[in-house]
Amino acid sequence: MKKLSFVAVAFAAMIFASCTGGQGGQNKGGEQTDSVKSFEQEQLEASIKIQFDSLASELGKLKTLPILNSGENGIQLSDQEKQVKPDYLLDPAVAENATTLAEKYRILSALVVDKKVAALYEMPTDEYDKAITKLVADISDPSFKEMEDQNTIYETNKTLYDAMNANGRINYYWQMAAAVLVEQLYVLNQNTDKFITAFDDDAAANVTFRIILLQDAIERLSEYDTELIPVVQAIEPLKVLNAIDVAQLKEQLAQIKDEINDAREALVK
Repeated sequence: MKKLSFVAVAFAAMIFASCTGGQGGQNKGGEQTDSVKSFEQEQLEASIKIQFDSLASELGKLKTLPILNSGENGIQLSDQEKQVKPDYLLDPAVAENATTLAEKYRILSALVVDKKVAALYEMPTDEYDKAITKLVADISDPSFKEMEDQNTIYETNKTLYDAMNANGRINYYWQMAAAVLVEQLYVLNQNTDKFITAFDDDAAANVTFRIILLQDAIERLSEYDTELIPVVQAIEPLKVLNAIDVAQLKEQLAQIKDEINDAREALVK
C-alpha cells in the first residue's frame, strides 16, 4: 500500500536538491556535515509542509458547490422535474472496476457526489451505499474515522486533510479532491440551466479558486508521486475556467464541456 507523508516528499526534494549541485555547507573534503544536512532537511520539510497546509486550508474554507447543498441554499426540484431521472450518473458497479488504490479513492469520491444527486431526484441510493461501503473497506484508511459521516467525504475539508496527512495518505487526499471537483462540474454541465440557479457570483468565483488550489498542489506533488501525473493531465484543461460571476461560469463550462467529459473519463471510469 503506497503512502506519501511530508517526510517522504521532503526527502525526495532533498535528493533532487543534492543532484542539482548545491554546494552550501560542505567541508573542505566536499562532504556536508550531518548537522548541516539535518538542518537543511528540516527547513525544507517545514517549508513544504507549510505550502501544502496553506493550500489545504484555503481549499477547506471554500463552500461546497451549491448543487450538493440541500434546503433553501441548494437545488430545488419540482415534482415534475424529479420525474425525469438523470441518466448520466455513475453506475455504482463501477466500484468493481477500481484496481489501484488511487482509483478506489477517486471513484469513492465521485460515487458520494452522485449519490447526493440521486437523492435529489428521489432515486434509490441503496446500491450507492453498498458500493461506497465496499470501497471504504477496501481502502481501509483510518483517516475516514475522523469524519462524522462518510457521506461528507466529498467536502475534502481540513479535518480530512489533517487526518490523511497524519496517516501518510496526503497524495490520496488531493486525488479525491480532484475527482470530487470534476464530478461536480460534469453534473453541473448536464443540466446547467437548472443547477446554475443555486450559484451566486461568490460561488462561481469559488470554482475558479478551487481549480487554482488543486492544480498548484497536484502539480507540486506529481514531482514525487507519478500516480498523480494522470490527474495533472486530466485537470489541465480546467485552467481556462476563470469565472468571477455566474454568467461567465455558465459560458465557460459550455465551452469546455468535452474537456470536462474527458477529465471525468480519465479519473473515475
